[in-house]
Amino acid sequence: MADFHLIAPKGANRARRIVGRGSSSGRGTTSGRGTKGQQARAGHKAYVGFEGGQMPLYRRVPRRGFSNCAFKKEYAVVNVGALEFVYAPGETVNRQTLIEKGLVKGRVPFIKILADGELTKSIVVRVDRVSARAQEKIQQAGGSVECIEAQER
Repeated sequence: MADFHLIAPKGANRARRIVGRGSSSGRGTTSGRGTKGQQARAGHKAYVGFEGGQMPLYRRVPRRGFSNCAFKKEYAVVNVGALEFVYAPGETVNRQTLIEKGLVKGRVPFIKILADGELTKSIVVRVDRVSARAQEKIQQAGGSVECIEAQER
């Protein structure tokens, strides 16, 4: 059986500061908390942005603008060049096959095909969106494109 002697590196464990043990200790009387006030009291916790009771800046400044993040659509992007390497001629490209072949990872609600790369195989593409140039490339290779976003969702 191995005998381990684990030693913490120098400075890793610091001794706890002893306070309130007389004025000659250097940490007596007020115990390093200063004199009076909220920060000298036990249980002092001031939240971020607290200004001592004054109306904090984040509440003085008016709220403006609008965030569209609740309505944002996130697309997993797949390039035509990637389809060339993974799919055989005549195969169908859809959400399920893209996940199975590892081109789309995770739970992405929408998929879009972009035109980067070359395509020589005729494939059937059934995804949410396809860019205009990608659609041209797929059709020039003898394939077909069907956008399902408007139909099913």
